[in-house]
Amino acid sequence: MTSYAELAVASNFTFLTGASHPEEWAATAARLGLAGLALTDRNSFAGSVRGHVAAREVGLRHVVGCRLGFVDGTPDVLAWPSDRAAYGRLCRLLTLGNRRAEKGDCRLELPDLLEWGSGVVLAPLVPRRAAPGAPARLAGTLDRLRESFGREWIRLAVQPLFGPSDRRRLAGLASVAETTGVRLLAVGDLLHHVPERRPLADVVAAIREGVTLATAGRLLEANAERHLRSGEEMARLFRDQPRAVSESVALTERLTFSLEELRYEYPEEDIGDAASPQEALVRLTREGAAKRWPAGVPGKVEAALAHEFAIIGELGYAPYFLTVHDIVRFARSRGILAQGRGSAANSAVCFCLGITEVDPERGDLLFERFISPERKEPPDIDVDFEHERREEVIQYIYEKYG
Repeated sequence: MTSYAELAVASNFTFLTGASHPEEWAATAARLGLAGLALTDRNSFAGSVRGHVAAREVGLRHVVGCRLGFVDGTPDVLAWPSDRAAYGRLCRLLTLGNRRAEKGDCRLELPDLLEWGSGVVLAPLVPRRAAPGAPARLAGTLDRLRESFGREWIRLAVQPLFGPSDRRRLAGLASVAETTGVRLLAVGDLLHHVPERRPLADVVAAIREGVTLATAGRLLEANAERHLRSGEEMARLFRDQPRAVSESVALTERLTFSLEELRYEYPEEDIGDAASPQEALVRLTREGAAKRWPAGVPGKVEAALAHEFAIIGELGYAPYFLTVHDIVRFARSRGILAQGRGSAANSAVCFCLGITEVDPERGDLLFERFISPERKEPPDIDVDFEHERREEVIQYIYEKYG
């Protein structure tokens, strides 16, 4: 049995191109016994979360990746981050391209990738319909990427076209890979998980191109072959270059980064001479409690604060409370009305910080409705600001946090 991982898939999150949902891709890949699957949506990680969850449910290895498209003639490049830092750089790259363009578009050039591509395995993808000069551009792209990052980070991705000259084409591309010193990687470059989904792929393509199905002609795919295949089928298609198939598995084993590694990173607030954000939060809360109860904090409130401090400290949420406190402090320093609401009103800490106004002494608050270790969800403090001056608060946040 030949092992194979499909590393070039467009889900329906590649709008008006991909014709299958992430869940369909994952279920079919698992049924075929593939070693892994990467959803490589164009200039986007939009389908990655659903792809990750779906793959986990069926016991399939999910590889995080995307497909980078360029506006300077550079061939599309498949990109798979090797670790959390590389994923962050790739996200920065996509943000850069999206901010340059109108909504729904992304404008990237090769120098952008050279700046942000460290730690990312990159594989220029051979164009399906090669224009004049395409081989030279492809070789040039491979050379620049190899010179910038080293050959271990670069592959040449090649897909079958199911035409009469496929074997000759593959031999030529293998020669390009050998000349440039990079490994050949077999991919499917897929649009739909099963052949029967091809009609939908045609419909979305016609919508994308603004034509009818009857007049679309060569704007549509020539066949229904851009679907998932087993390792045995891929081995047959690449029988002249078997190492290109095995390389897909080797690359999957190397790319160990998982979305499970992602955690929200709270901003670092000024904590003065406090030893930690937790200590700073306790200090601010105690100061607020002294203002709320000048004659002494009631025992009921003391017990509530001790309980809340323990949970906040256990879950590491102190920086979030400090951030919300600072935003509310700013608003009130400018005379802007601000009022916390929602489940945060169940918190004695929020009351002492002046974020909410539900007195924990007079009511029976249920802190676990706000934060619970069992739910493993970050806190959500809703604060209303008077609408006439809300923009001042927004601008403060931009100025402080970027």
